[in-house]
Amino acid sequence: TEKAAEKRPYAVIINNIEYANANQQGTSQIDVLYEALAEGGITRMLGVIQDVDKIKKLGSVRSARHYFVSFASEWDAIFCHFGQTKYAISKIEELGINNLSGLSAVGPVVYARDYSYKAPHNVFTTGKKMKKGAKKLGYRTKVKSDNVAEHFTFYEEDTDLDSTDDTTYIKLPFSDYSTCYLKYDEKSKTYKKYEYGKKHKDHKNNKQLAFKNVIVQLVKEKNIDKNGYQHLFLHKRKGEGYYLTNGKRVKITWRKSEADHKMTYYDESGNVLTINPGKTYIAAYPTSRKKLISLKEK
Repeated sequence: TEKAAEKRPYAVIINNIEYANANQQGTSQIDVLYEALAEGGITRMLGVIQDVDKIKKLGSVRSARHYFVSFASEWDAIFCHFGQTKYAISKIEELGINNLSGLSAVGPVVYARDYSYKAPHNVFTTGKKMKKGAKKLGYRTKVKSDNVAEHFTFYEEDTDLDSTDDTTYIKLPFSDYSTCYLKYDEKSKTYKKYEYGKKHKDHKNNKQLAFKNVIVQLVKEKNIDKNGYQHLFLHKRKGEGYYLTNGKRVKITWRKSEADHKMTYYDESGNVLTINPGKTYIAAYPTSRKKLISLKEK
């Protein structure tokens, strides 16, 4: 709605190790979901939500990594996390990100532990709590369109890609530990997500995560210290990838500059990518593992 479109989004770090994945809640309400490597082969997710009013429980929430800060900044989002690396702190300061940290004074306002789950995988938030935290810190609640990157434009209505590359399945082995795959469901015309060999579900409503749009953004990455923390080469970078919708795929390119809020996906003709209305999954996937991507179900 136009009213919702005026709201400033929230971007929340979601825990995605296997135990946490089996207990995730509220994830089916995320509008744009990023997934990227953290350390030790695990992936972590960032959920961007334009209107959090209906979020009754979301999480579990985990600690920030600096490239997720960068993704959040593309949406003019209020960044929500429970913990952080020193690199994330530097990036928050560098980009001037409004954030709701679970380890700060506002933490008890925004987050609560659910002791029916094991710590540290038991921190959750709600839409009401996030809004209360933002208000307490005096953050702006209306989106500034100039701060939002032009990621893509939208078709007015559901549109098939002009492509001969049928793609009803894509497997993304982020690591030996974390493998995501998506299967196209003709009935719903969405890609349904799987992880750890089973349906990736929102356990609050038992819904499998499903996306109208899938973007694979190929990004150079490396380990940056003895902890195995990752660095994704994003600032002043460009790269390649794929866009999938309605059982078809096309090649795309991307270009990003953090300082001026620019991050855009382009089609094969060099025009800003046009995507279908609906939820979007973005895999920030290592270029070094591109050959491991499979487009055929075995």
